[in-house]
Amino acid sequence: MNDTERKEQEPTKYVRVKEVMDLCSVSESRAYRIMRELNDELKKQGFVTTAGRVSRKYLMERLGI
Repeated sequence: MNDTERKEQEPTKYVRVKEVMDLCSVSESRAYRIMRELNDELKKQGFVTTAGRVSRKYLMERLGI
């Protein structure tokens, strides 16, 4: 297995809106709202965040998955 194949199989550290939509079974606008709320929580804890993405680990933790 080469590096490219390995990267395709490993989940990324960050989740984008489409995956939030699928995981939460919500609309795109609601998924963006969820991501914004989670990123705001992370900012208050001192983490650096990126708009349009949220930490996979934190999302799963908050969803109880």
